[in-house]
Amino acid sequence: MANDDSVVTGLSGRYARALFELATEAKQLDEVAGDLRGLSGALAESEDLRRLVDSPVLSRDEQGRAMAAIMDAMQAHNLTRNTVALLAQQRRLFVLDTIISDYLRLLASHRGETTAEVTSARALSDSELDKLRATLKDIVGRDVAVETEVDPDLLGGLVVRIGSRMLDSSIRTKLERLELAMKGAG
Repeated sequence: MANDDSVVTGLSGRYARALFELATEAKQLDEVAGDLRGLSGALAESEDLRRLVDSPVLSRDEQGRAMAAIMDAMQAHNLTRNTVALLAQQRRLFVLDTIISDYLRLLASHRGETTAEVTSARALSDSELDKLRATLKDIVGRDVAVETEVDPDLLGGLVVRIGSRMLDSSIRTKLERLELAMKGAG
């Protein structure tokens, strides 16, 4: 396995690494990753869920019960359920989104993949994601795991980050460049 210490750090990294090691032992890497991707999507789509995980007002028990109900609805695997329950009990749900990203980075590193963070104006279809992965693989020269995020303010296009490199082909950025060029011409 690649050196995970350079892939994830901090509080979220410790939780992600622990979950990754448990999933490795249980041979459930992909199952946990699927649960976490589903949870990440729910966090992105639901303002109420984000408030739940970020709320310092709700008690540990209230957050724990709510997250247990969500895990039941998602039919999450036991490792995922137990991790989310532990986060609620330890008042660490506020780092859930970062733990998910760190886990997926660990998984990509374990598989010899590079992780690309892709932001788009709308959710990408499976076929679009497959084409994007293939294109990025040609550019990078190795398999690429894609983490997606939706930002409607982009208007269209993509912003792709791989490590320290960034490609911004969003319409918002193109319009900003055009506006600067027009200001310079006037």
